[in-house]
Amino acid sequence: MIDSADCLLVIDLQNGICKGKQPVANFKQLIEQVNARIEVYKANKWPIIFVQHNDATLLAPQYAWQLVPELAVPADAQFVHQPHANSFWQSNLQVLLGQKQIHSLEICGAQTEYCIDTTVKVAHSLGYQLQMVSTTVANSLMTATQTIAFYEGIWADQFLTLIEG
Repeated sequence: MIDSADCLLVIDLQNGICKGKQPVANFKQLIEQVNARIEVYKANKWPIIFVQHNDATLLAPQYAWQLVPELAVPADAQFVHQPHANSFWQSNLQVLLGQKQIHSLEICGAQTEYCIDTTVKVAHSLGYQLQMVSTTVANSLMTATQTIAFYEGIWADQFLTLIEG
């Protein structure tokens, strides 16, 4: 059994990111892992927060902005809309975490090199204990596997604890 944090933070598992021009690598496996973690948090009545990027390309409430339908979104989940790669910037995330007295986060989601990397580093600087399983899409410089390995090499034991899905 994987240790759990105070809260599960699910970042950018939206149609426009996961099913866009460059789909998320290993999408089916990612969704299975995230849904399994959602079930653990749901069964224990621990908070689950979905972060949705909201900008000119992922504009609420359009299809691209919506969460992928394969996610098992609990009725009591909470939502944060972020206009930037930093999930804390100009959003209610830190206030929400403070209200719930959250000190540790399990992060999962899409696009390692954008919102996840920025959020990991900002959350770390704010004092949160972090753990995660990551995924991404390929980019013009690296495959998804190379990108994940690159960032996990930076994060491991410095910013967060990597967990197996």
